[in-house]
Amino acid sequence: MNVTKQQILNWLRSIAQTIAQNKDYLTELDAAIGDADHGINLDRGFQKVVSQLPQVETQDLGAILKTVSMTLISSVGGASGPLYGTFFLRASTTVTGKEELTPNELADLLQAGVAGVVQRGRANLGDKTMLDALSPAANTFAELVAKGSTTVDALKQAVGAAETGMQQTVPLVAKKGRASYLGERSAGHQDPGATSSYLMLKTLLETISADKVEGF
Repeated sequence: MNVTKQQILNWLRSIAQTIAQNKDYLTELDAAIGDADHGINLDRGFQKVVSQLPQVETQDLGAILKTVSMTLISSVGGASGPLYGTFFLRASTTVTGKEELTPNELADLLQAGVAGVVQRGRANLGDKTMLDALSPAANTFAELVAKGSTTVDALKQAVGAAETGMQQTVPLVAKKGRASYLGERSAGHQDPGATSSYLMLKTLLETISADKVEGF
């Protein structure tokens, strides 16, 4: 099952809805170990993304994701803008000229996005960042599609891996970002970046699964 450009556009709009619905929750998580603005900042950024999509939705996936990247970088404050922006920027380089994605191409997109986050944030697994959700998800998806799993089945496992990674940030001591200033006091709190990353991937699964049901 290939992922169409329309599904990617639907996903981007659904991210904005999901972030808006969870804005207060994400901000509450950030209040414990950060600047209490993660939900507010991401909501502003993705609402801006939605406003930009009509101008680029006839273009290829690379151009669309590059626009998402530039919009997030310019409109989201703190570390979230550059990190999410870099995720979509690196992802865009793998889909230039494409109108739909095979499972392997979607795997490349996710892994490129994660590589961008690693390079930009200089974080490792276990540092209590968005990478703790993104990396296991991207790796799980790539491994499963390489073995012949369908996009939806692989995404279900990938989202499960992201959820586990998100939950495992709770006992960790933050080593990057604003939370790292708290030292041991950062332990016991779920990382907001890992949480928003999980929500982003969960929304991708929901978008593609819904389209599959409707198409069937």
